[in-house]
Amino acid sequence: MPDLRTGSSVGRRGLLAAGGALGLGAVLAACGGKSGTTTSSDGNGTTAKAGPWSFKDDRGVTAKADSTPKNIVAFVGTAAALHDYGIEVKGVFGPTKKKDGSPDVQAGDLDVNKVTVIGNVYGEFNVEKYAALDPDLLVTEQWQKGELWYVPDKSKAQITKLAPVVALEASQTTVPKAIQRHEDLAASLGADLKAKKVTDAKAAFEKAAARLRAAAKARPEITVLIGSASQDLFYVSLAKMSADTAYFQQLGVRFVTPKVDSQGYFEDLSWENVGKYRADIIMMDNRSSALQPSALSGKPTWAQLPAVKAGQVIPRVTEPIYSYAQCAPILDDLAQAIEKAKKVG
Repeated sequence: MPDLRTGSSVGRRGLLAAGGALGLGAVLAACGGKSGTTTSSDGNGTTAKAGPWSFKDDRGVTAKADSTPKNIVAFVGTAAALHDYGIEVKGVFGPTKKKDGSPDVQAGDLDVNKVTVIGNVYGEFNVEKYAALDPDLLVTEQWQKGELWYVPDKSKAQITKLAPVVALEASQTTVPKAIQRHEDLAASLGADLKAKKVTDAKAAFEKAAARLRAAAKARPEITVLIGSASQDLFYVSLAKMSADTAYFQQLGVRFVTPKVDSQGYFEDLSWENVGKYRADIIMMDNRSSALQPSALSGKPTWAQLPAVKAGQVIPRVTEPIYSYAQCAPILDDLAQAIEKAKKVG
């Protein structure tokens, strides 16, 4: 995986994968298409339409197949979202397992021992393993326009010849809109969006959103900083450029506004200057590619930050799994942090 820690030679795509801020802009309004007049059940609570299948993705590309895809391979976070709607995949790529074999945070509720991992880090994608799965569909995310997340450029042409490809917007959107698009795809693959598990999760999400809006309104003095740590640098992200934090802003949360670089996503600070911005709560990138707060105890300037001293550092799910079930706790956790926070920044 190209790493944010390696310096300025790393490309923008690698920065995103490794822990930089994630972009946000206008949502793409593509929608899925389904055809067929009869249905068939797979025995897992999903019912797929018989006959030709098609789905228009967020690149504006329509994926087509003679029948509803069954052998699905997906980026791990997308696979985790589909799992929450009852759609299971055969293979995954992207951060799936930690070194000890336990699930990576991006795997959500997936049973990582029941899927074939064809790539576990950025830049890794075993084409032979992928082909052996006899894929009907490849699903990934789009963080940069026209690019397939975690599909290596060097083997992209070979990979995309093996099965139709769907890319769902994960950056230039907001959380509710991204969830809707993942639901659209899941429905096209046979998911029952009226299932109690799904409707209960949506209700929990809506309740959590209302709680966060109320917390932000009640505590307008509380300021939040979005951070990501490497060995040499500390990155402060601009909230409006990421799908999750832009949505939190819509709900009323107040964020530190860094002086971003020319690309507009984040400001990198040396550890000597990590105290440049005062904040009451620090949200730290929770991905395995970023240093976690427990690894920062040896950096004196980190320990001196008011939010750190007050114990007001919380994880940030930098790459959300776009299902109601996975996103509701994110909103609840931030709401709770704001409700309980002391004004220290």
